[in-house]
Amino acid sequence: MAVTGRIDGVPSEVWDEEVLAPQFGYEAEALLPHYVSIEKVLLLEYRRMGLVDPAGAAAIAGRLDELTPGLIRADPRDNMSDIFFAMERHVARGAAAPFAAWHVDRSRNDFQACGQLLACRENVRALAGGLLDLGRTAAARAAELPDSPMPGYTHAQAAQTVTPAFYLSALSDETLGAARRLLSTYDEIDRSPLGAGSMAGQELPWDRERMAALLGFREPQPHALVSVASRSWALAVASELANFAVVLSRFTTDLMTWSGAGFGFVDFPDALAGISAAMPQKRNFPLLERIRGRCSHVVGCATQLAFAQHGTPYANSVEVSKEAGRHLQAQFAALRSALRLAHTALATATFRTDRMREACEGDFLGAFTLANLLTLEAGVPWRTAQVIAGAYVRAAIAGDLTAATPDGPLLAAIAEEHGHRVPEPAGLLSAAFDTDKAVRVKHSAGSTHPDAVRTMLAAQDRGFREVAGQWRLRDDVAGVAAARVDALLAVGAVDGGERPGGTAERTPAGTP
Repeated sequence: MAVTGRIDGVPSEVWDEEVLAPQFGYEAEALLPHYVSIEKVLLLEYRRMGLVDPAGAAAIAGRLDELTPGLIRADPRDNMSDIFFAMERHVARGAAAPFAAWHVDRSRNDFQACGQLLACRENVRALAGGLLDLGRTAAARAAELPDSPMPGYTHAQAAQTVTPAFYLSALSDETLGAARRLLSTYDEIDRSPLGAGSMAGQELPWDRERMAALLGFREPQPHALVSVASRSWALAVASELANFAVVLSRFTTDLMTWSGAGFGFVDFPDALAGISAAMPQKRNFPLLERIRGRCSHVVGCATQLAFAQHGTPYANSVEVSKEAGRHLQAQFAALRSALRLAHTALATATFRTDRMREACEGDFLGAFTLANLLTLEAGVPWRTAQVIAGAYVRAAIAGDLTAATPDGPLLAAIAEEHGHRVPEPAGLLSAAFDTDKAVRVKHSAGSTHPDAVRTMLAAQDRGFREVAGQWRLRDDVAGVAAARVDALLAVGAVDGGERPGGTAERTPAGTP
């Protein structure tokens, strides 16, 4: 049975090998389950419109359930290496022929757009789980180290004393924010394109509200052209994934630096370490390089996705729907892997608090505090206090002093050179350069003070629980929708779920 009357012959060998067969394979692996779900919803609509009886619809549904990636194959002669035609062929070869109106008033355009969006939603929900796992692990590790001092860096230079808890709670916060934004993006794109046809709508009275609900969508996309032409939903998701990949890459860069021999702040178990083939003394951590490399892939895929759409006509096209769409799938895979690796790295990392403390005590990280004390306790104008504090640090380094060996007379002499008398200069220096007190002198909300960090972690925990609950609701909606479709297709289901007048009832989101 021919699939077209417009073209004679079959696809050429090069066209099939380079384009059609690879595309077929990709869709069979990534989209086939979603295509089957769409076909079942279409069957329910054919039933509602009186074009097939329940037994006929159930028979076709049974044939559709047999479809697996291993069952159907790209065949240029039999199905033009098109998965849509291959599915038709499989159903047609069943014990009973499909009803005459099967696939009447249908297009591959909205069918494929819907399948891609269903796959995207599924990937987003799965990725959200990885985000939440990483964020919670960062928060759990932060809770272990709220009082341990470590240097904080600006411009690659030691700047102020912080704690590993303060730093890791920042990663936790960023991850929670990403999960929230992704949830918002998910809800924004949660509109079904099914029923748009090729671009201008369809001729039969398809109930788009009902079809959207049966597929677990919040609502149908209201505009037929937008349904098939737009891939703004893909750009929105790709942008969020790329945003977080950039953040994760930056945190990973710090771990790479701190695990290096020059710092030794962070260590990882041998099971996650690598060796040098030539330098036996080396113990490398390529795990971190892999995370950062995969984050680069995520950002690159987002760029490719945008460029593949840029300059194309606003209509359905292979360039947008298939060529560009592949980048989103690759992006999901790269970020899922990066999240899993990052989770493992954080869960198994050892934070060398002894080395961190030593680094704090070897530098004058309390100079900012000293300037504050000179102003607040000695009445030195702020900018002059900054000058005095900086001059003291310079002189102390020149005299081979450390922050742990304060020189009160030196500070007093420098202050007098700038026209100010400082009472008890040794006490000011001791207060300013006390490593343990350094994290407790911060009193503003969101600071590195252990109590402030604990407050942030408690708020983040509430946030993680709230966002996780929201994602579970969306998982439930998808699961309930799939179960309802199968139940309605079962032989003997009461009228396929129709309301009087032929309009289908829509199950509210989250309702069985």
